[in-house]
Amino acid sequence: MAAGGPRLPDTVLFEIFLYLDHTDVLSVGLVCQQWRAVARDEFLWKELFYRYYRVSRDVPRHPAAVSWYDEFQRLYDTIPCMEVQALKEHNDQVLHLSFSHSGCLFASCSKDCTVKIWSNELDISLQHSSNMRPYNWSYTQFSQFNSDDSLLLVSGVFVGPHNSSSGEIAVISMENFTLLSRVRNKPYDVFGCWLNETNLISGNLHRIGRITSCSVLWLNNAFQGIESENMNVVKRLFKIQNLNASTIRTVMVADCSRYDSPDLLLDYEEQLAASSTCPVFDLGSDSEEEGAKPKQPPEPAIQELPDAGGVPVEDGLQQFFDDIMEGRVRPAMTETELETKVAELFVRNRTKPPEPNLLPMDSNSKTKYLIFTTGCLTYSPHQIGIKRILPHQMTTAGPVLGEERRSDEFFDSLDHVIDIHGHIIGMGLSPDHRYLYVNSRAWPRDCVISDPMQPPPIAEEIDLHVFDLKTMKEVKRALRAHRAYTPNEECFFIFLDVSRDFVASGAEDRHGYIWDRHYNICLAKLQHDNVVNSVAFSPVEQELLLTASDDTTIKVWRSPRAVRVRQARRPRPRKLLFSWLMNQQS
Repeated sequence: MAAGGPRLPDTVLFEIFLYLDHTDVLSVGLVCQQWRAVARDEFLWKELFYRYYRVSRDVPRHPAAVSWYDEFQRLYDTIPCMEVQALKEHNDQVLHLSFSHSGCLFASCSKDCTVKIWSNELDISLQHSSNMRPYNWSYTQFSQFNSDDSLLLVSGVFVGPHNSSSGEIAVISMENFTLLSRVRNKPYDVFGCWLNETNLISGNLHRIGRITSCSVLWLNNAFQGIESENMNVVKRLFKIQNLNASTIRTVMVADCSRYDSPDLLLDYEEQLAASSTCPVFDLGSDSEEEGAKPKQPPEPAIQELPDAGGVPVEDGLQQFFDDIMEGRVRPAMTETELETKVAELFVRNRTKPPEPNLLPMDSNSKTKYLIFTTGCLTYSPHQIGIKRILPHQMTTAGPVLGEERRSDEFFDSLDHVIDIHGHIIGMGLSPDHRYLYVNSRAWPRDCVISDPMQPPPIAEEIDLHVFDLKTMKEVKRALRAHRAYTPNEECFFIFLDVSRDFVASGAEDRHGYIWDRHYNICLAKLQHDNVVNSVAFSPVEQELLLTASDDTTIKVWRSPRAVRVRQARRPRPRKLLFSWLMNQQS
């Protein structure tokens, strides 16, 4: 506040802000000379900002903000927190939402086994609905538009022989809504994703033992029925060993090309320095074991065998069996521990090591990262695996079924693993693909997992972690506010989404939540009548957000500013504002 002027109560300041947003400051100045000073007093708005939003004073102003007044206005007026429409065309739980890249369309998946395509106009309307029950689907669970919005990937649960459930991926043309191809996907919560305009990634799972398996990730051409006679339409990308009942799930692809020019830098020091360095990875330690063992970072729960020095793996395996038979291994191993250790030893020199010098050296790099959930201690997903995809791997042309690898390179190793120490229930990339946001429910501190089929209990509070994919480090503290209540064995995915400035997530507490990415604060709670499964920002208008719920509805939320523009009317001046004005003039 300007020196010598009367101090305004916080409630009045808030009303002043609301009024100034819709009123010509000069005309208001004719009524009261203090208005312009109030509107542009940086100290006043900075104090009000920190107090009202309870932001730590160590946090600097948003790097794109011109003033604290503008920041206060942005956080109050541009959050999509006003419900403007409820879509009720689904007749069962709505599980997932996805926008086209143009923002003109979005798709919804539901337990009613349909995928619906909606037109995002002034009032959202249903454009098409595809029923997947004729293809023996139980329900649809995930969708994604390809990069030019010409194709839609739809993932669902397929009911096979003897009521066994696996997944299937369908590709639908957006030109005439015809079904182009179908691809098996196992387990079904791999979901699947696009690698480029015409190729998608699916999964398959092969059991090796009771708690040991192998995940194979496939690259599939979307036009299989048309092109299969003339060229390869499928190609194996990676084959990764799974230990302790873990599997690969929830695959997504990150593009490295924008890492040096992100929309928003989350590290405050990096904001100031505006430095650009190349991504740094921990590669060496992961090549020893196959794709699932590269979960080497913190791995305290697997006991090590006596080191055999330079003994070949086959000799080491034989020595291990001899030690068991002669009782030299202490303490005695359970059957589960024995299976895990044998699998580790078997794969140790049957894994293809990471390729050297694969770090993207410039912003034009065509390298992409395959990101997925995995684990090494138990079946619940508690680690994030990262594997680089090279340019020559981004097409189904070339050798099929991994024919280019040597016979002893049976498995692929991972390039990096992030340990979450909890059950992962959601992941999402920032629009620039620089940051990975992860919903998880934490395990108790210092818990020990002795049986992979009995994971630790999980917290009701959801932690939303943020990882910088350029440095592979966690940035900021975990975001909190949302909650979940289902136990480990019933835990399901809660989809989140990230816009330029905000991140949103569903929750089991019947609300969706919105946080500011820069200030790490929760800005809004969006109410439903049941679990909120998915949220989606419009990629071209972050002041538009969709939420999908078990209450069978999709709700459309817009910001106060967007609502005013739509209504095209000026708000009435507040009584509190005029009351304060009259008191100052008298």
